[in-house]
Amino acid sequence: MRLLVAFFKMVRLPNLIFIALTQVLFYECIIRVILDPLSIAPAISRFSLLFIILASVLIGAAGYVINDYFDINIDQVNKPSKNVVDAVVSRRWAMLWHMILSGAGIVSSLYVFLRTGLLYIPLANVLCVFFLFLYSISLKRKLLSGNILISVLTAWVIIILFLAELKFAGSGVPEEVLEASHKIIRLGLLYSAFAFIISLIREAIKDIEDIEGDRKYGCRTMPIVWGINASKIFVAVWLVVLLALVILSQIYVSQFSWWWPNIYSTFFIILPLGYIFLKLFPASIPRQFHQLSSLTKLTMLTGILSMIFFRFYL
Repeated sequence: MRLLVAFFKMVRLPNLIFIALTQVLFYECIIRVILDPLSIAPAISRFSLLFIILASVLIGAAGYVINDYFDINIDQVNKPSKNVVDAVVSRRWAMLWHMILSGAGIVSSLYVFLRTGLLYIPLANVLCVFFLFLYSISLKRKLLSGNILISVLTAWVIIILFLAELKFAGSGVPEEVLEASHKIIRLGLLYSAFAFIISLIREAIKDIEDIEGDRKYGCRTMPIVWGINASKIFVAVWLVVLLALVILSQIYVSQFSWWWPNIYSTFFIILPLGYIFLKLFPASIPRQFHQLSSLTKLTMLTGILSMIFFRFYL
């Protein structure tokens, strides 16, 4: 039982559930809601979606395992009580689990290709495995490289789904089908941009929180290279950009009298982001930055959950 708990802790089970939830919501509340009234079958069936989700979850889990494997020394400084590798799970088993999970994720991706003919899915997921490994051994210790990579991979969870529907955006397609495709693409870009920006914000806050352990082991993260104040300004700028993106979206949908989504976004996305902005500069100790990081993650969840409204308003 102790090993099972340690395994789920190592693979960040709540984060894996979040990945699966994001893909299910985008597929069911946006892609299906837009295409079903037109009697158009999505490029990805529900059965194929299960394997895309499985691949995303397995590759994500493998990334967390290999990250813990290479971060043992840093984690002993930054979060000693949360360290699993070497404390409960041996390094050899951690590396084995990384290979098993990565391999299973790629096999799932290949199965999706065989069912759908979408070659970009296995190719992109192989790259995800490679870049997550590269992130763990090198990029996360460098200025901005790791932050941007994780943010891109976070957005990719959504991008991988709406790219499949680009087949409806070609020439010779009926007008209503073309409009449906454009609608999926617009919403896909909106949510992937939200995921990218809020992930970039959270990664920067986490770097500030973990500055002591990172500095001790020679990392060159943003707060170490630029300083904490400059890093706070970086976060603040992206918070303003994200707030502007959400507010402009709310202004746009107001013309359609989407009042409940507006109310939801105000209380569960805009106000939390504003609170993070206000608390960012006074923060000075790891515990305060951890609270801001946790609130950012919660706001990412509420942002993704807003997809549910499209089942009622599209």
